[in-house]
Amino acid sequence: MCNHCEHNSGHCEHGHNNEHCCSKGHSGTGLDNFLIKKLVIVFTALILMIILKPENLVSQLFYINSAIIKFVIYFTLYLIVAKNIVLNAFKNVLSKNFLDENFLMTIATFGAFGIGEYPEALMVMLLYQTGELFTDYAVNKSKKSVLALMDLKPEFANLVTQTDIQKVAPDKVKINDIILVKPGEKIPLDGTIVEGLTSIDTSALTGEALPKSLKPGDTIMNGCINLDGVIKIKVTSEFQNSTVSKIIEMVQQASDKKTRTENFITKFAKIYTPIVVFLALFLVIVPVIFGGAFVQWFERALTFLVISCPCALVISIPLGFFASIGAASKNGILIKGSNYIEALSKVDTIVFDKTGTLTSGVFSVSEICPALNISKEEFIKLAAHAEHFSNHPVASSIKSAYLEDVNPSDIKCLKEIPGMGITAVIQEKNIILGNAAIMEKFNIDYPQDIEGKTIIYMAINGKYAGYLTISDTIKPDTKATLLNLKKEGVKEPIVLTGDKGLFGLEELNNGSLIDEIYCNLLPNQKVEKLEELMKIKNHKTALAFVGDGINDAPVLSRADIGIAMGKMGSDAAIGASDVVIMDDNLNKISETVKISKKTIQIIKQNIIFILAVKFSFLAFGAFGIVSMWGAVFADVGVSILAILNSMRILYFTQPK
Repeated sequence: MCNHCEHNSGHCEHGHNNEHCCSKGHSGTGLDNFLIKKLVIVFTALILMIILKPENLVSQLFYINSAIIKFVIYFTLYLIVAKNIVLNAFKNVLSKNFLDENFLMTIATFGAFGIGEYPEALMVMLLYQTGELFTDYAVNKSKKSVLALMDLKPEFANLVTQTDIQKVAPDKVKINDIILVKPGEKIPLDGTIVEGLTSIDTSALTGEALPKSLKPGDTIMNGCINLDGVIKIKVTSEFQNSTVSKIIEMVQQASDKKTRTENFITKFAKIYTPIVVFLALFLVIVPVIFGGAFVQWFERALTFLVISCPCALVISIPLGFFASIGAASKNGILIKGSNYIEALSKVDTIVFDKTGTLTSGVFSVSEICPALNISKEEFIKLAAHAEHFSNHPVASSIKSAYLEDVNPSDIKCLKEIPGMGITAVIQEKNIILGNAAIMEKFNIDYPQDIEGKTIIYMAINGKYAGYLTISDTIKPDTKATLLNLKKEGVKEPIVLTGDKGLFGLEELNNGSLIDEIYCNLLPNQKVEKLEELMKIKNHKTALAFVGDGINDAPVLSRADIGIAMGKMGSDAAIGASDVVIMDDNLNKISETVKISKKTIQIIKQNIIFILAVKFSFLAFGAFGIVSMWGAVFADVGVSILAILNSMRILYFTQPK
């Protein structure tokens, strides 16, 4: 049943569960209209209730003091306010699954009408609907940030053909097709820009407000908005495998993954509800058998039922988790389920991949050390010529360091030796360029005491001619992230990398920001090392792994929490992860941990507060110390306070 329009939708066209929206499209603006309608009903009924008091002039003028007229008016107002609750209660009775808050509220308020307490019965439902109004507002606010991702889906793509441009559905476009995107249009598919300059709005995906400038050769994600240039894009993935499709799938699945806390509340309510119904019957039957006044004990039983309603628990707890997912989504952090929020709050160990995660993954020549009587300029010239036809990242860094054009006619007899390097004849010189293995293969005597860096050696005409070093740089936000994680109680992180040395992490290691670094690991060895770390950690804590490459997918799946850097991350890594940082802002990892801990703290506050008030008032109600108005506070008042407390998550300090 759709909460917004009572349309029995099961699952809607967006793929949401029925509490999110229905097949009539009640999401976004529909949610706002629903809230306004509900608010009007509640306030109208409240005003009429005040007007209808016996001492008011209107009541006296229209003779509303008559018992029958009074009953008809109050019961009509009651049905207007409580229609959904009463209908759900009766439907649940027919389905033999009726021991819930709808049943308790209905039976208690019907009983109040039975003993002539009309205002109390109406006020119970009015306040309950007020609590629901707060809930709907909080869910709507957090849902807007989550369901905003649904609006990422483009309606069309401009397919460039040999003769013209055709407007087609995005799922009709194939890999390597060329599409044209005009200013103001959504990017319909992932691809690479082949023509045109532009800036794009990535805020819907990453939470980043500043536009991003792009040029030919840059990758572009669908779901972004093209701001100011006409561009042509070569499509690199079909729509069903695109960034937006994966995000939408993640969001749709998120609400289905409940935490242990939510599951406990559900089980608790199923056991708790029949117990309080039995106790309410006991309060009526036993005292009356021993001579008690039926009306007195019946009223106490009704009060007991109103107090016992578990709606504060069953509403505020899931709401807290959903608000947390919404707050994170608003800032480009996708959490795939509330169970991961609970796990994130227990993280005390974080393991990082290195290249592309802690470091930029952009290599550059950091040092040139020639050994023969040649200059640095001559050394880098020969190296750049040798690497001219290679697309390897290391080769690209060497070619970038040589600021002049390479003359291909100067390169002869070029041969690549896989895993070692290159041999070539350049300007009549026999060049050997590569790692230590190629030096040993050709029996070149070279210095072996250079450690901790990626070294590219060179030999000229069979003699050692020097080396150059290739370095990677840490990301600008890496240090701040590691320091912030420490503040959140996370130990010094551990790094697992396939590289052979520190290679860019020297600064972090010397600053004691990293606990351990395990190098030269294959993907399966990363998993083995992670499993070793998981065995020695405290069973009450959780271990998270942060990565971005396709080789990180196995270890992301194995960790308690897998966090993928989504902007540059591979599809495999994003699919295997539990949390996706859409803009690669490392500091959002610490913010995600902070939000999860705040969420759990608020939820624990709610549980303790709700149960303390409930059990106290149940005892008072059984002995007649608390009236129906006190019962209303113990049920609806507590619900409203717990809901407002849960809503604080929506306004929690957001990632910078």
